[in-house]
Amino acid sequence: MINYNPKEWFTFIFRIHKADTVRKLFPMFIGLSIYSAIIAWLELEVWKMSDKSELKNITLMYGLLGFVISLLLVFRTNTAYDRWWEGRRQWGALVNSSRNLAIKIQAMLPLENKADREFFKVMIPNFAYGLKNHLRKTYVHDEMEAIPGQEPLHTDISKHVPNQLSQLITTKTMDLYRNGQLTGDQLIVLNNELQSFADVCGACERIKNTPIPFSYSVFIKKFIFFYVMSMPFGYVFSLGYLIIPMIVFVFFVLASLELIAEEIEDPFGKDANDLPLDSICSNIRLHVSELL
Repeated sequence: MINYNPKEWFTFIFRIHKADTVRKLFPMFIGLSIYSAIIAWLELEVWKMSDKSELKNITLMYGLLGFVISLLLVFRTNTAYDRWWEGRRQWGALVNSSRNLAIKIQAMLPLENKADREFFKVMIPNFAYGLKNHLRKTYVHDEMEAIPGQEPLHTDISKHVPNQLSQLITTKTMDLYRNGQLTGDQLIVLNNELQSFADVCGACERIKNTPIPFSYSVFIKKFIFFYVMSMPFGYVFSLGYLIIPMIVFVFFVLASLELIAEEIEDPFGKDANDLPLDSICSNIRLHVSELL
């Protein structure tokens, strides 16, 4: 995720970063410029269509289509941002649940019970790292800490890793209850945090595995393509060769909105505008370690 100062907006105009859509669309800018120049030359110099006043009214159609496409792109962008923000809310809930569980374990377990406290100190952050890698379809063994005095943590990466980690935490809590370290009332108090791990995991998987409907995404791309490619035929009469920069600018605005929406609708990856999951996991490990 890109960190920036929103108050220094003027510097954004002259700064080009990795996620800037200009870098991605630049080859299309060149192609559209050549295409628009050819259409303008044919209509103005070869076909002499500038004298046919009845064709100039075609610009009214593009005004109506521009209004329609703007509504589609607004809905598209809002939908993508809702997914991005929902992902951030879920990871914020995971941070709170991790802290609350650590605080309650700290208060409930005796100070001399260091082994069990060390278990939660290690396993709570491990779940966050396991969920992060699960959403990225990878597994980083070095991020998973081993419980002091025990062998390194081994999880079956062919199965659901967050479920395995959540099960270990829940099983440990039930063992403490059976051994008399926790009372029934304390177990009920811990239940919400234990359950929230699976809830957050399920919500993130829903965002990850349910993209925008295919037909809707394809329709927007086709609409943008045919809208931009047909614009020179209508606006050459009034703009002349100025149609070249105008077409490039219109395509830049429309295509950039679609690219931004595509990037942020899956907020768990490593793109520049994705959620800072590595930083969130590090903070969970730091805060849980301080509490326990």
